[in-house]
Amino acid sequence: MTNVLLIVFSMSLIYLSIANRLMSYVKIIAFQGILLFGVSFIELGEMNPLNLTFILLETVIFKTLAVPLFLNYVINRNAITREAEPYVPNFISLIIVTSIVVSTFLLSNTIEDSQLNKVYFVAALSALFTGLYIIGTRKKILTHVMGFLVIENGVFILSLAVGNEMPLLVNTGILLDLFITVLLLGIFVNKIGDVLGGGDVDQLRNLKD
Repeated sequence: MTNVLLIVFSMSLIYLSIANRLMSYVKIIAFQGILLFGVSFIELGEMNPLNLTFILLETVIFKTLAVPLFLNYVINRNAITREAEPYVPNFISLIIVTSIVVSTFLLSNTIEDSQLNKVYFVAALSALFTGLYIIGTRKKILTHVMGFLVIENGVFILSLAVGNEMPLLVNTGILLDLFITVLLLGIFVNKIGDVLGGGDVDQLRNLKD
């Protein structure tokens, strides 16, 4: 069952590459949070109850509810154009992200380690590289935030691979880092939204001292 959830997670990355609307990005982020909750619940059954509870709350409350609602608020607060406005056509993005997933799968087959869960490896690396690709090919500042969230989900999947040994301190660090980053970027988008309106990356290049 865990493998099925991670495969669906990887498929969501492919869909993310061709999404045109910002709300589609928000929904995919929330959907990935649900998937990560399922993986955590199944995989970490033997973990200390306190750690397990923290991780499950992190995935449900933060990844699935709080962050998507906050992103939706930022979109409505700044009246940001609903289009994601990528630099490259969706067809090219589809090919590139699909190639990322396939390449990570082929790479995992070259690693001979009995303790390496290849499905986790593929899903995590695919998320890392897809997040970087989203950041590099989208005009909206808000989509850069979402790209970072996808990268963080990839890091989270890597941590789940050794979840039963992962201390609570690591989870706290991940959560605080994500919370502070999204909060600061959200404030940043709110402030520049009053000046720039759409919040495009291209407009930042016109700023002068």
